[in-house]
Amino acid sequence: MSIRLLTQQVKKSITSKAFPSSYIFKRTMASTNLDITHFYADTKAPVVSLTAKSFFDQLTEDEKKYAHFFSKAGHAGSRIVLRQVSHESEDIFDLILAIHKSVDGDYSKLKDVNEAVLKGYLEYASQFLSNLGNYKSFGDKKFIPRISADEFESVVKASGSDLSLFTKIQTPLYSIDEKSALLGFPSEGHVSSYYFGDVSKKDTDVLKSILAENKICWENLRVKKISDSEFIIKVASEYTTNDTNSYPSAMEKDGVKVTLEFGDHSKEFVKINKYLEQSKPVAANQTQVQMVDAYLESFKTGSIEAHKESQKFWVKDISPVIETNVGFIETYREPGGVVGEWEALVSIQNKERTKKFQELVDSAEKFIKLLPWTAEFEKDKFQAPDFTSLEVLTFAGSGIPAGINIPNYDDIRLTIGFKNVSLGNILNAKSGKEPITFIKDQDYELFNKYRNDSFEVQVGIHELLGHGSGKLLSELHDGTFNYDHQSPPLGLDGKPITTYYKKGETWGSKFGSLAGAYEECRAEVIALYLITNTDLLKIFGFHDKKDQDAIIYSGFLQMSRAGLLALEFWDPKSAKWGQPHMQARFSIMKTLLNAGLIKLEYTKPDFSDLVVVLDESKIATVGHQAVEDYLKHLHIYKASGDVENGSKYFIDRSTVEPELAQFRDAVLAARLPRKQFIQANTEIVDGKVVLREYPESEIGMIQSFYERDV
Repeated sequence: MSIRLLTQQVKKSITSKAFPSSYIFKRTMASTNLDITHFYADTKAPVVSLTAKSFFDQLTEDEKKYAHFFSKAGHAGSRIVLRQVSHESEDIFDLILAIHKSVDGDYSKLKDVNEAVLKGYLEYASQFLSNLGNYKSFGDKKFIPRISADEFESVVKASGSDLSLFTKIQTPLYSIDEKSALLGFPSEGHVSSYYFGDVSKKDTDVLKSILAENKICWENLRVKKISDSEFIIKVASEYTTNDTNSYPSAMEKDGVKVTLEFGDHSKEFVKINKYLEQSKPVAANQTQVQMVDAYLESFKTGSIEAHKESQKFWVKDISPVIETNVGFIETYREPGGVVGEWEALVSIQNKERTKKFQELVDSAEKFIKLLPWTAEFEKDKFQAPDFTSLEVLTFAGSGIPAGINIPNYDDIRLTIGFKNVSLGNILNAKSGKEPITFIKDQDYELFNKYRNDSFEVQVGIHELLGHGSGKLLSELHDGTFNYDHQSPPLGLDGKPITTYYKKGETWGSKFGSLAGAYEECRAEVIALYLITNTDLLKIFGFHDKKDQDAIIYSGFLQMSRAGLLALEFWDPKSAKWGQPHMQARFSIMKTLLNAGLIKLEYTKPDFSDLVVVLDESKIATVGHQAVEDYLKHLHIYKASGDVENGSKYFIDRSTVEPELAQFRDAVLAARLPRKQFIQANTEIVDGKVVLREYPESEIGMIQSFYERDV
């Protein structure tokens, strides 16, 4: 899950190369004292075909067409993702496709281009496309070509492509400093194309207040700052006029004027909506038709309320053969923690693996009652979700997770329910033979044997019982409360809680940019808390005590190791975390370290022999106690909306002190390239859907994007 740093040998060969005097890396490095090698695009990254062919071939023709139209709709939103990452990403995308078109996919035509230069170009292009932008989807850190600007230009010239596009993007393609290397608020020197202008956290806090008062959701918005007192909110929609029937055209509060501007990504939504409309005649049932109609209303008008309606129908569409979800879903990458990134899932149910997850769903209430808080902090009634194992056909977005728990709308989760999905061909793709770092030699055989099974158990608990548990104590829009406000439950100090979610406040709006990492941490800790339960392990097929102990041991070791590897995603200059899951895992590792369950051992001064040592005898005692205490604090602070104490507590747990920061270079030196997934395309030929897969290579990655209508 991490990225390989250049080996010393490669570093030596690169730094000794005679680059042109105009080489932009050299200028940037001199001015920032950055080690640019940390930002080079990956080399020799595994390029993997995300195949679901055996499942696709079993579908009926209508099911294939339904999957086809949703896949086309999802990929038609690819440019939306590019625009959400950085302002230069869409132009880089166009340049890559233009070069591919010029050579007609045959890079042997570039006879005048040095082989090493061509390799560097193709590796950059492949990583860019697999991330849909020039910032890593897992880590939010910029990556740049490991070839010089002059060498990149030689590829463009040799292909016969229009040089003006390269000239336009050359500076943002290569320029990098300590702040622009990370996604974040522009006012702090970071990069985010959710914003236009020098937008700050203070600005977004003001805007949150104004939009909340007007019942406008953030998920599909971007912000343009005109001045400190004037903002334009760009609403994603096909229509360029306000057709939501509920959003005002302008708002003003305390001297701050806000105007809504519709039609952001309008051209893309024309395509998206065309494909969605075509899916209706081949839908499996009326619920799917109603879901698509709600999608269409949302994507045409920009109404998030309409998208909420689509999610209600989606939750009610139980265990479909073709599972889909599309929209502005996860809010991890927007610095304010409230705007969603475009995402589209199209997948095929794996019925055999789904049976296992259904048994977990059936037992969910029993396991939730074991969690360390009183009933007041839990939902009045657990809404049993649809939990399926899926084989991914299409995942349009910046990166593909191993599991999903959606929708993220708290009110729908509480009143209608949610779904869990485990993405089988993503989980299986993690079972390669890459070396396992930072564990003892004695642990290698057991960990290598059980880590994938343990990870599947962890993902199942994380998604269903982690994200699926808990209640937000809230004031409702009619002035009533969803808990006993006159006699509130007791908090961590033994006294009645005094904080709660006021009208219009949500988990994301209240905890802001910390919400994603905090909630991922809560779900991960629940997974560790329950992975020791033998009844739960039996559901996953582990009945023998030896296997159960191995799953538990591997689970704790895997989480601890992940927390150490997380240091890659922490920037020592800004002390900023670039990935919510990794911030969460680091805080858990630190908790287990402080509890004495694990140790970090080494003998060499460069920490090159650093290993995580887990004391198995302490898992059931100090380990379980530490996990329970951490979980109780995280959950009650979240449930009661105690943003002050909750934020302080989690930030303290995820702060990297010098004693742990010293290991970061060793982590970087041992990191491995992240897998790049090539997704198939579908097309209709003579009335039938044809699945097209591609070679597992950088050129195969580019070809897959070239053949999409984006």
